[in-house]
Amino acid sequence: MSFLSLLFPKLPFPDSYTISYSPPLKNIRCVLQYKGTAYQGWQKQPSGPTIQGIVEQCISRLTNETIKVKASGRTDAGVHAVMQTINFFTHSSLRPNKFLQALNSLLPKDIAVIYADEVKTEFDAQFCVRSKTYAYFILNAKQASPFLKDYTWQIRKTLDIAAMQETSRSLIGEHNFAAFMASGSDIKNTIRNIFHLEIKEKGPFIIIEIEADGFLRHMARNIVGTLVEIGLHKRKKQEIKSILASQDRKLAGINAPAKGLFLKEVKY
Repeated sequence: MSFLSLLFPKLPFPDSYTISYSPPLKNIRCVLQYKGTAYQGWQKQPSGPTIQGIVEQCISRLTNETIKVKASGRTDAGVHAVMQTINFFTHSSLRPNKFLQALNSLLPKDIAVIYADEVKTEFDAQFCVRSKTYAYFILNAKQASPFLKDYTWQIRKTLDIAAMQETSRSLIGEHNFAAFMASGSDIKNTIRNIFHLEIKEKGPFIIIEIEADGFLRHMARNIVGTLVEIGLHKRKKQEIKSILASQDRKLAGINAPAKGLFLKEVKY
């Protein structure tokens, strides 16, 4: 997988939620791509600009309604997305394809709508999710690149990919991932199921892909940080099982920088 292939995902839509008729109150689904560098994450907050805030503002302006959007997930500050799915309800008469064009004319250049359709009322971008996939990009090279600084975590020392791959197998399946959850989170159920975890080497890039039924706050980045410490031989491979069992954030690795993380795919 390259950066270019990442930017053109295979969209699974239309699907069973797509409808052929148009009720007065429409449920519109969109797929967004965005560069998260300049934003304080997805969710609206008073501390600075957010993706949700900008998107709701532009849709509200376009429809002349007060629009609230639901999203497949809340990406953190600096995290990017190539397939963030949202939905919202509107009385607007605009067709999805016209809506896509009009909305892109209002959005800033680091946010884009790449797909839009009309779906059944019961579709909810957050609660209908079956799985999400995150991809993390590491530049494992001594030489930095100004073109990649916003999209990769540069690690100059050579990583032991085989050790990282062997360790990652212990994370696949249903586990209590409390040790990989951000400190201070108030989530009660910390059980998650990782369906797929793959570490690939593509030239100077190391790409870590994780597909799960859901993610705790910072879970993907904390897993990456722990695997990197194993790849740098700062930890032993065997530690991963005791980290999982401990349910203690202090025992897991560092929180990998947000800039290397992409929300790659959402399945419904």
